[in-house]
Amino acid sequence: MTTPPTAATTAATTAAPAARVIGAVKEYGSADTRVRALDGVTVEFPAARFTAIMGPSGSGKSTLMHCAAGLDTLTEGRVHLGGTELGALDDRRLTLLRRERIGFVFQAFNLVPTLTVLENITLPLDLAGAAPDGPWLTELIEVVGLGDRLRHRPSELSGGQQQRVAVARALAGRPEVVFADEPTGNLDSRAGAEVLALLRRAVDAMGRTVVMVTHDPVAAGYADLVLFLADGRLVDTMDAPTADRVLDRMKDLDRGTGRARTPDRDPATGAGPVPVHHRGAGR
Repeated sequence: MTTPPTAATTAATTAAPAARVIGAVKEYGSADTRVRALDGVTVEFPAARFTAIMGPSGSGKSTLMHCAAGLDTLTEGRVHLGGTELGALDDRRLTLLRRERIGFVFQAFNLVPTLTVLENITLPLDLAGAAPDGPWLTELIEVVGLGDRLRHRPSELSGGQQQRVAVARALAGRPEVVFADEPTGNLDSRAGAEVLALLRRAVDAMGRTVVMVTHDPVAAGYADLVLFLADGRLVDTMDAPTADRVLDRMKDLDRGTGRARTPDRDPATGAGPVPVHHRGAGR
């Protein structure tokens, strides 16, 4: 099911992270209605690797991704994309960073119904006034396997094909990181497997960095690394995950057990095991 990491992917684990979140706190509401969605999370997302974020409902996994991607702001803490701290950017520069350095894939395909497949893929570049990179676009279309559908409208495609268009659109501008929020949530198992294989190939064959939020252990099995959240805290990490191992860990979290378990490695340094101050014991 999963593709073994390539030599390039393995080497990337020692490189600077593509993105990192340090001491992340995110609160909503105030006074008696205040909710702490993130509670001091520090994680790194290795370059040219596929990271999955998992946790029970309300664990903060989507909030973490949205803050890491610059779609939401932290109450406390810092977010870095490469060497850029997102909190130091004004709205205009943050918008440009998201457009030029980040790709997004969501559960809803978010395709423009009046545009063709090719026009949807190149839409972010068109909005930015940038010309597509011809060889890269050709490779991308070959990878997503929609070369014979470029003139079709989204309504003429299956759900899986529409999501593949969304993945191609996210990759069209050669982003440093692609953030995917439940990308298989609206798909059947076969179409979901196609999209996950495409994200896996984007890492192994195209050198991209992918960060995916998912509730599905099978989907997490495509990743190189899984981060587990509970109650807004990082509680575990798992290298070389399999669907069965992920499912067992999620059962522990759903039962509210195992929350003081030591992750496989330190999310901030890559070393293991994680020292106590990096653990996320449940509240």
